[in-house]
Amino acid sequence: MGIDYKKKNNLKPETLILSYGYVPAWSEYALKPPIYQTSTFIFKSAEEGKKFFEIAYGLREKEPTESIGLIYSRLNNPNIEILEDRLTLYDEAEDSAVFSSGMSAISTTILTFLKPKDKIFYSFPLYGGTYYFFEHFLKDFDIEVIKFYISDKNIFERIKIEKPKIIYIETPANPTLEVIDMEKFSKISKEIGAILIVDNTFLGPIYQKPLRFGADLVVYSATKYISGHSDVVAGAVVGYSKYINQIKTTRTFLGTITDPINAWLILRSLETLKIRFEKQTQNAIKIANFLKNHPKVRKVYYLGLLEGEQYEIYKKQCLGPGAMISFDIDGDEKVAFKFLNNLKVFKLAVSLGGTESLAEHPYSMTHSDIENEEKLKIGISDSMIRLSIGIENVDDLINDLKQAFENL
Repeated sequence: MGIDYKKKNNLKPETLILSYGYVPAWSEYALKPPIYQTSTFIFKSAEEGKKFFEIAYGLREKEPTESIGLIYSRLNNPNIEILEDRLTLYDEAEDSAVFSSGMSAISTTILTFLKPKDKIFYSFPLYGGTYYFFEHFLKDFDIEVIKFYISDKNIFERIKIEKPKIIYIETPANPTLEVIDMEKFSKISKEIGAILIVDNTFLGPIYQKPLRFGADLVVYSATKYISGHSDVVAGAVVGYSKYINQIKTTRTFLGTITDPINAWLILRSLETLKIRFEKQTQNAIKIANFLKNHPKVRKVYYLGLLEGEQYEIYKKQCLGPGAMISFDIDGDEKVAFKFLNNLKVFKLAVSLGGTESLAEHPYSMTHSDIENEEKLKIGISDSMIRLSIGIENVDDLINDLKQAFENL
């Protein structure tokens, strides 16, 4: 459902997130929502069941104040509905949908709006799983997939000519941290009638709000900062109801919804999202400056260190630099691997956004499916290391990096 902020006494999302969407009287006045671990729900009458199915299957339009009604946990569930209500708060959205993973959120959304012969433009670089889905899956369905480099100065002319159905951008880009001007892509998408989708996993929903800059839909791997404890795999899409309603119908029949326990865990995590992310960002700023001045580091990729046009875009649309850092070590893959193997506090693992600090090698891990020539073209070399900064003591993290460099 949409959020009427005027009726919330101007409370901030971090306040509303503690209670919105749940009434304790529903559950014996339990302070926190219980886990509704059930597959199906009882109708009050046959007429009610008919109405719920008509809405769920899109046989009639749902009134703005009307609920779909609880039917079956592949369609909806109280834990999921409470979570979706709360996810709309941070992004100032009309509605949201949650999924079993970030990739299920992306794939379900894309498949909702594309059919054979349609076109999708997507920014490059981006997450390796999204790249694989676009390049190896969508093409098999006779969908025209066109990637564009973030540095492409002629992209808007190309979009006007090709008129894609979807424009998909990931900003900041994984793992190079390049930022994309969302307002410019919003303008061209409106001009040609395309749907603008933004992957906001690296910064959102705390440090970037793409709907403010004209995005139609925002996708997340909720596994990352939203869940934030490395114990849940989930995804989310937020945006305008006219799109979310269609996505939920697709989700029902693809079966890509998350489960009640995962939804409950994410509800728990949302309450600490802001304070976790702020601490991670404070740590990341200090670590990025340490790396910038280290003699064994060639280059640091961090939003807090951007310059020129990239800095101007960042300043316009980002509320903070976040906690993701990439850097090129002075050496090749062998040196990068030795550095990674030397780490003791940082964990050698993919994923990001959890309370613990992680390190990985994009060239051979998260972006290994991309051809080597393409990786080098977009700045992903075999000397690049990506860090996800956690909430540990920052001095311990810096000392761990120091000893890893010293023992090369």
